[in-house]
Amino acid sequence: MNTLLRNIEQSASFIHTQTKLRPSIAVVLGSGLGDFAENLSHKTVIDTNQIPHYPLSTVVGHKGKLIFGKFNAIPLLAFQGRVHFYESGDIEKTLYPVHVAHSLGIKTLIVTNAAGGINTLFTPGNLMLISDQINLTFQHPMRTTNSSRSAVSNNNVRGAARPYYDSALCSIAEKVALQNKIKLQRGVYIGVTGPTYETAAEIQMFKKMGADAVGMSTVNEVALANYYGMNVVGFSCITNLATGISASKLSHEEVTETGNSVKKVFAQLISAFIQELGTT
Repeated sequence: MNTLLRNIEQSASFIHTQTKLRPSIAVVLGSGLGDFAENLSHKTVIDTNQIPHYPLSTVVGHKGKLIFGKFNAIPLLAFQGRVHFYESGDIEKTLYPVHVAHSLGIKTLIVTNAAGGINTLFTPGNLMLISDQINLTFQHPMRTTNSSRSAVSNNNVRGAARPYYDSALCSIAEKVALQNKIKLQRGVYIGVTGPTYETAAEIQMFKKMGADAVGMSTVNEVALANYYGMNVVGFSCITNLATGISASKLSHEEVTETGNSVKKVFAQLISAFIQELGTT
């Protein structure tokens, strides 16, 4: 057994000692959006620093907790915070939570993030349904270490022939947004390594490539989830307009503040989406 696979199994085994819940749905809560997990009942909170081999998040707004609970009787796992590639330069640390989610039996993955708006029709505070992604991190979960490839290949992956973002789940998201009168934009998310914000020229390049929003996460996590056969849906909170689109200077504080300002609407959308999943 290779080291990565052994570490994943040890992490999952520890988690199973902490909770009896076995959810099939997980949600990754991005910058400023972590409070959704407070809506869960029958909660078990696991600090990631307790989990063997689990990487630690160091970014403000990412608390580093796994929260198991129920939302209206629907078992759910919430990743309160994520690990970004720019924190360590180690793609395996970024991917590790998805490996663990798969080992825990997660079949549906809801990813969220904070993003800069490239589409000029967007305004800060908008929520965007991710229709597709562009990976400009120059990383890929299937092109890292030999141990990573072995761990993935031993788990009956489905491959990347299908869309990364499940069309049926996207339709459900648009349906519940309409029912709850929540404005939901739709667009392509482009992922970069960060942690610096992009130049105006880079944003114009991204725009020509077809991107509507830019961020520093998600794309590699979603790629690995897809290889594992998970059904994925993604939402971006447009926390600011990107460089050259906005005249103001960008900051992480703005990202977090805007995330906080729309967290109730975001929680309403995610809640309605999960409820709809539980009835289909």
